[in-house]
Amino acid sequence: MKLRRFLENLMKTFFRRRSREAKEEEDLETIAAREQKVFKYETLVAATHNFNPKQRLGQGGFGPVFKGRLEDGRDVAVKRLDRGSRQGGKEFTNEAMLLSRVQHRNVVNLYGYCAHAEERLLVYEYVPNESLDKLLFSHRGGDESEAGRRRAVQMDWKRRYEVIVGVARGLLYLHEDAHTPIIHRDIKASNILLDDRWVPKIADFGMARLFAEDLTHVNTRVAGTNGYMAPEYVMHGSLSTKADVFSFGVVVLELISGQKNSSFVPNQEAQSLLEWAWKLFKKGKSLEMMDPTLRSTAVPEQVAMCVHIGLLCTQSDPKLRPDMKRVVVILSKKPSTLEEPIRPGILGSRYRRRPYGPRGSSYSLGESSSGMTSASNVSSTYPSTSNANNTATTSTATTARSQTPRSYQEHSSVQH
Repeated sequence: MKLRRFLENLMKTFFRRRSREAKEEEDLETIAAREQKVFKYETLVAATHNFNPKQRLGQGGFGPVFKGRLEDGRDVAVKRLDRGSRQGGKEFTNEAMLLSRVQHRNVVNLYGYCAHAEERLLVYEYVPNESLDKLLFSHRGGDESEAGRRRAVQMDWKRRYEVIVGVARGLLYLHEDAHTPIIHRDIKASNILLDDRWVPKIADFGMARLFAEDLTHVNTRVAGTNGYMAPEYVMHGSLSTKADVFSFGVVVLELISGQKNSSFVPNQEAQSLLEWAWKLFKKGKSLEMMDPTLRSTAVPEQVAMCVHIGLLCTQSDPKLRPDMKRVVVILSKKPSTLEEPIRPGILGSRYRRRPYGPRGSSYSLGESSSGMTSASNVSSTYPSTSNANNTATTSTATTARSQTPRSYQEHSSVQH
């Protein structure tokens, strides 16, 4: 009897999985028929010289990425799913379905996809200037080679400012102008690629979520990268566009400092990059967090404004964070009066939630809250996702301070 029940359950599991796989195939075939973005497997084998290791651009949780050239002369990046990766299979379908309907200058362009037997491949435009994390952090990670130093010098202030503006515009498009609002869920330096004109492109939509316009937030499984995730998302699984805003704020502060939030070395002043930025801001010394390589090219007023924006975007309470439309307006050089930021949501500290009257909630020092996260710790030239799970604890605002508006006037132009 027990053996019979075991076999019945085994067969049910098998057929459920086959049914799910069949549906994914159906979804992809529907997209391919509608968008005409399907590639033949043989075409991609030829383009990558049979996935030659010399053509390899990077490796992530999803699988390897290869450079290829199509018959029409286009250079492409082909992301190949590791066989047997169930999580990668879901992310493959998700990315194919989302990016097939997304077109924006600051979002990586998906040319198409291929599902052949057990093979799953995504075909992107080739973006030659690598990912932002390689350009920003390689010289700090012990890469003192000529190439490492050259990459650091290439990222002067003008270029970093244009990256901030471009990523902000890309997120605004995803949040408000796409067919259905999209929350990326994994905005970080390694998921921002730079093309041959140094235009930033948001990549890796494997964990992205469609977000109905009539919702304020959704509760969902937590997935993202430690150091970039918003406190309310890690602690409660509460997901909204403001989670992307928080991640964007972290990237802004990383661009200014040249330091990675997740590998920030604690000191007597601060335990994290966000806390360091906030303490310097309170002392009126924001420029002291600037990457030393920027001294000769920085526009002090722009740097100070971007530190301010980064701190507002990383506020603990999502209601205190600006939306991306407001961020773009500020960065577009329209005179703006910005409110004073309070303590940011600093990851890794121990806080507990307590009521804060009719106006919402605040957080005070006490018990820790934690959420399981799928952290992507592998940096590659093209989008990748890791299946590793890490426990993250977050902190949130402790004290509401007086909000003294600060005004930033037009200083220099940005190419639109």
